[in-house]
Amino acid sequence: MTTGSSSTSDARPATGPEAGGISTFKGQDRALRADRLGTAGLLLSVLAATGPLMVVAGVMPTTFGVMGIVGQPLIFVILGVVLALFSFGYAEMSRHVHNAGAFYAYISRGLGGTAGAGAALVALVAYSALHIGIYGILGFEVSGLFATYLEIDLAWWIPALVALAAVGVLAWLKIDVNARVLGVLLLIEVALVVIFDVVAVADPAKEGLSLHAFNPETLTGAGVGTALCFCVAAFLGFEQAPVYAEETSRPQVVVARVMFLAVGFVAVFFAVSSWALTVAAGPNGIVPAAQEQSAGLLFGLTESRLGATFTDVLHVLFVTGMFAAVLSFHNVVARYTFAMGREGLLPATFGRTNSASGAPGTGSLLQTVISAVVIIAFAVTDDKPVGDPTAPVLHLFTWMGNVGAFGVILLMAAASLAVIVFFVRRGAARAQAWRLTASAVAGIALLVIAGYTVKDFDVLVGSGPDSALNWLLPGIIVLAAVAGLFLGAVLKSRKPEAHARIGLGNEAFQLEKAAEENA
Repeated sequence: MTTGSSSTSDARPATGPEAGGISTFKGQDRALRADRLGTAGLLLSVLAATGPLMVVAGVMPTTFGVMGIVGQPLIFVILGVVLALFSFGYAEMSRHVHNAGAFYAYISRGLGGTAGAGAALVALVAYSALHIGIYGILGFEVSGLFATYLEIDLAWWIPALVALAAVGVLAWLKIDVNARVLGVLLLIEVALVVIFDVVAVADPAKEGLSLHAFNPETLTGAGVGTALCFCVAAFLGFEQAPVYAEETSRPQVVVARVMFLAVGFVAVFFAVSSWALTVAAGPNGIVPAAQEQSAGLLFGLTESRLGATFTDVLHVLFVTGMFAAVLSFHNVVARYTFAMGREGLLPATFGRTNSASGAPGTGSLLQTVISAVVIIAFAVTDDKPVGDPTAPVLHLFTWMGNVGAFGVILLMAAASLAVIVFFVRRGAARAQAWRLTASAVAGIALLVIAGYTVKDFDVLVGSGPDSALNWLLPGIIVLAAVAGLFLGAVLKSRKPEAHARIGLGNEAFQLEKAAEENA
């Protein structure tokens, strides 16, 4: 079932016991609270998930050092173009479909409810993996700060669990509170990185102010495909905007606007910042420096130019930036859980919101529990010192992060196809021709990146070419897809009315209300 921009999906859902056909349960309802986010609040929320400082301090040195690719700035430009092409169709879809389960809702509308069920489980697993993985690097960094500045040996899992508890509490609060928290942390992060960029350009290495990193000849060698996989993960967050569509004012305008602002900002910011790293270390020195210093590259460059105090503040902001990212991803996972519970893909209790805040409280609680279980499991198996590069805490970050990124890449590729089918079936192929062309190009590019991800998974997670992890970890996403498709097929056979609601979100309950009134 599809709807136009003037359909009931555009109406603001009623809430509370008086809401006609929208069922309630112990003060909770099946609609997220509308009009809670504007352009600024939504933009800050989705950008926080990208973790700007986490990318500059963590992803960029890894890409330079492990893959040996000097042209990382050019990769960010290329990916920015690909994801902008993806966004043309994705954003247009957001004008017609407003659902907290954005990816699977769009795929359901284009490819059917069974495909949507598969996408729903992939999205839930992928974003949950991304969310949990960040706790690993957050705990690792905090334990390092305690050792450096307080001479206290603190197990990484302690700050990780403390952060998890704080995120769980904040997730129960109104989204506008979270947006303010995320926004302040994000703006400070960006400001400090911009200061470094300016100083690096003003004080380049001996090779001078070189644009060599933007030379296409730098994108040669076996490491390019792997670098694409690493760098595309840095963009993840922009695609979360439609998840909040039910909670925004004027979703037809705000969601699309935020997506393009986010993609544009991330592409420019990361391209400039990675270029600044090459300028500060020198085009010929950036790869050796990254191989030697790893995640310490940025901090070493700032200390030599901006002093120890600035670098200390940067370390602290590195932690707060990761906290902002886990808070943002937690909110997204909770909303996917809510959407799936509301539509029968999960138990109905997950499809109700907290009456006090309007947040998806049960889904938030589930994600907190799952995160705690995984963190504790890695902690129990951790018998290595904090700084050991083979410690399970770092496996938590790399394994979960790459599993999640692989899942989201596949979801974007599937969504590109769904957009095309959706508008073709509506007879709008000619009117939307250029958007559908953009979606097709983006979908092909994303499938290529997904292929490289599987091919080079041993490099991405540092497991070695013969490790079983090379197929077990991406197999998690494949298993989630198969399980979701099976669930969709079962629902279609046994509960066709539930299958028909997949992807409709609150609109399904509005339609039920209209049917009851007309009966």
